[in-house]
Amino acid sequence: MGFNRSLGWAIAALVLSASPGWAIPGQTATLAETWIRNNPTLRPATNERLTINRLAAPGQRFTFQASVFPVGGVSPAENRRQIRTERFGIADHANPITTDRLDESLREIYGQEIFNDYRQGTVLMRYPARGARPAPGENLVLRGEVREGDRFAYWQEIAYDRAGTAYLGRMAVFLKDDLPALQAQLDL
Repeated sequence: MGFNRSLGWAIAALVLSASPGWAIPGQTATLAETWIRNNPTLRPATNERLTINRLAAPGQRFTFQASVFPVGGVSPAENRRQIRTERFGIADHANPITTDRLDESLREIYGQEIFNDYRQGTVLMRYPARGARPAPGENLVLRGEVREGDRFAYWQEIAYDRAGTAYLGRMAVFLKDDLPALQAQLDL
């Protein structure tokens, strides 16, 4: 029986690593590490487990993090071994960030199935109103969108400077159970 259980876990790990389409919110941290390690887009360094930091060139950075924390929360959920949120961010001072660029990054990391879940998801909120500029004394305005798909929820946010150029963007894939708390946080 122990051999069959071990074989089952090995097969599950191989299946999870075979395709980037296996998103991991809701899975254990151990399976998340396996998925990250075998994801051809993420390519973690030897010492990276649940967080990846890449400097492609001066002024260009990519980060990825799988976390047991809810998307908008500061304390972990009861099950501290379950991944609740995954997020990636791009900082690029050479090539402005666009929603299409973040969408394409989502597709490259997670595969077509999760990308389709995101694209076909319901837009629950967008902020701020179109044409918003930074308030006096502020240098950035954040534009974001929260969607609910069949499998996961998604939060995309881009920071625009006073000239309307975006150098920072991020996206989170998270458990749908955490949507109400995020929406309440963003409504403040």
